[in-house]
Amino acid sequence: MPLINLMLTKEEIKKLAAVQAMDYVKAGMTIGVGTGSTVYWFIRELAKKVKEGMHCTCVPTSNATNKLAMEEGITMVGLNDVEKIDVTIDGADEIDHSLQLIKGGGGALLQEKMVAAASDKLVIIADNAKLVEQLGHFPLPVEVVPFGWKQVQRHISAQYQIPSAIRVKEEKIFVTDHGHYILDCHFSAITDPAALAVQLNTIPGVVENGLFIQMADVAIIAQPDGSIQTLGAK
Repeated sequence: MPLINLMLTKEEIKKLAAVQAMDYVKAGMTIGVGTGSTVYWFIRELAKKVKEGMHCTCVPTSNATNKLAMEEGITMVGLNDVEKIDVTIDGADEIDHSLQLIKGGGGALLQEKMVAAASDKLVIIADNAKLVEQLGHFPLPVEVVPFGWKQVQRHISAQYQIPSAIRVKEEKIFVTDHGHYILDCHFSAITDPAALAVQLNTIPGVVENGLFIQMADVAIIAQPDGSIQTLGAK
């Protein structure tokens, strides 16, 4: 008999990772809820548990996440309304084998980093394409204030000899939930993510960058064949 191709679609892979992340969620927890296409499936899975009677309180990392989660009947509060977060479930644009991340492709990196920093545990969910040997192929998002953003862009391009571009959506400059712009910086390869993260944040006008260093505790990487690769301590 011919072999049957059982490889999952991209969305099925994302959903698989999201379902696996539910192992880290317990009733009564305060949960940080990330932003992005993989987290969408986590919100759907969490909503099922809530409708079955599980109580939890959730903190969103973006207006879009807040809207979707509330539509699904999940109780949402602001970061100022909680003392700490038990676990945050979020996605990533790149993950290396040391659990260093690039995030911000969805434009929510500032709020994502603040929620992650307030969490006892950060669990990253992703498809296999996000796992890389070295960070940098995905353009690094750098959130900047609108005032003088071109000066910040010139500074970064001159200091690191790289191209960068202001993020544009629907032919307009993309504006974050907090009224900032994002520069997408094409480093190609980032040899020292920790040092770069510190350096970028010292540039006047930079609000935050998309390098998440020593923040993730676990990464759940779903594979096209339906298997799960877990990085970090469970």
